[in-house]
Amino acid sequence: MKKIYHLSTCNTCQRILKELSPDGTVVVQDIKEKTLTPRELEFLRAHTESYETLFNRRSRLYQARKLKEQVFSEEDYKKLLLEHYTFLKRPVIVVGDRVFVGNSKR
Repeated sequence: MKKIYHLSTCNTCQRILKELSPDGTVVVQDIKEKTLTPRELEFLRAHTESYETLFNRRSRLYQARKLKEQVFSEEDYKKLLLEHYTFLKRPVIVVGDRVFVGNSKR
């Protein structure tokens, strides 16, 4: 499976998608239009270090809720990720059983 989870209004996601120019074999999912399902999130979690790895601390909603001051468990991260699309660090690129999270070049 090849899939890219992105946000169409995110300039960084737009730039990365342009650079990658995915072909017809890649599913490109705008997480605002089609949010993550619990099953998709479980797959991503199973192929990363933690829910925290998938969590976007730069989200405006994170800032607005002043979540920086709180301590979260893995279950808390999971609930937030399912609650609102902006909590997913993006883009998330899935190639087979490998998952690449965020826009870091490493």
